[in-house]
Amino acid sequence: MGLTKQVITPGDGLNYPKRGDRLTMHYVGKLASNEMVFDSSVRKGRPFVFTIGIGAVIRGWDEGVMQMSLGEKSVLYLTSDLCYGKEGAGGVIPPNCDLNFEVQLLKIN
Repeated sequence: MGLTKQVITPGDGLNYPKRGDRLTMHYVGKLASNEMVFDSSVRKGRPFVFTIGIGAVIRGWDEGVMQMSLGEKSVLYLTSDLCYGKEGAGGVIPPNCDLNFEVQLLKIN
């Protein structure tokens, strides 16, 4: 159970998000079991903007993204307890499903 982060491209190593920062990110979300893409800001052609550390996103993002520095691109491997748990989501993410997110921290506002 938990979170593993694999860095693809390092960030600046200086600027990290803090609770309450507004972030701009790109992401591709996949089911861990079969790598099926269930959502992607890249595919939509627009970055995702949200506030970190206040529960606006899944817990795995709140925890994992705060470990990233500006410009970093990583994969967050999340167990279901840090995602949507036993409920699943939107008929697309099954209950108790582990998820993988390729994420890139584009901006800290």
